[in-house]
Amino acid sequence: MTERAPRNTPANRTRLAKPQLGKQRAESRFLADVLAGLARPAKALPSKYFYDKIGSDLFDRIAELDEYYLTRAELAIMEADASQMAETIGPHTVLVELGSGSSIKTRLLLDQLAEPAAYVPIDISGDHLAQSSLRLAAEYPSLTIKPLEVDYSAPFTLPPTPGAARTAVYFPGSTIGNLPRADAVIFLRRLVDLCGPRGALLVGADLVKDRAVLEAAYNDSAGVTAQFNLNLLARINRELGGDFRLDQFEHRALYNETAERIESYLVSRERQTVHVAGQTFQLAEGESIWTEQSHKYTLESFEALAVDGGFAVRRVWTDPARWFSVQYLEPVA
Repeated sequence: MTERAPRNTPANRTRLAKPQLGKQRAESRFLADVLAGLARPAKALPSKYFYDKIGSDLFDRIAELDEYYLTRAELAIMEADASQMAETIGPHTVLVELGSGSSIKTRLLLDQLAEPAAYVPIDISGDHLAQSSLRLAAEYPSLTIKPLEVDYSAPFTLPPTPGAARTAVYFPGSTIGNLPRADAVIFLRRLVDLCGPRGALLVGADLVKDRAVLEAAYNDSAGVTAQFNLNLLARINRELGGDFRLDQFEHRALYNETAERIESYLVSRERQTVHVAGQTFQLAEGESIWTEQSHKYTLESFEALAVDGGFAVRRVWTDPARWFSVQYLEPVA
């Protein structure tokens, strides 16, 4: 794929705002969430902590795998329909991206937006966010970029952008599927407030499909997804004083047809004792730590979720196989 030249006109200098950081608070929350999750009868770790620098790089590799259809399908939609999305969003908009990562899909949208007021990439991984923001600043020299290192699953405040016509939140990758439905509803209601009455939400949502396709996407033959999952334990070792032995855990991902979601686990290969920040946890042989859920939707089930979250679905774009969707939502007055 050949990238198109940015639509924005060059300026004399790159307008890249200094990142707003909440690192100390994020580290404290990481420790609290890990200790609470390991203390539960059914152990679980929040998937949002996958994305340190190593995890973010591993996810970029996952996106290139043959089995991982999600990125290809979403990119195909963006390549075909980003101009319609940009027209629907409108000019002079602050584009806020949740979980910006490498911002590959964002470029397709930025190329088409008419005079965006600012771009606010948000990510929990500060290093990855900084690198991505610098690359974008070089490619879009007239665009004001305001990177924000925060955990977007918790309340946060956007930096001010005087003169902006509206706020549009971009949430690609079907990351919303990582939330249980009740939590997704609460999260959407917070996005209603973030967007404001004239705002909008452009969100990726993965669609229900054959079990074999789904399970292959989360159990790739090269084992990159297994590395990605195990890196969560490695991160706990690096940052929280953990002593997990990664070779004593096995990655496992299964499709739960009743709940319409992929469930990912780290399964203990033997009875073992682990320590984190001075606290001790026991794992039996075969005991699992639940690390991720990834819900898949029908168009009808996602619309019902959106309505419960305070949004109305205004437009939907899908790839030719209807494996993935990008949906444009507006807050309901």
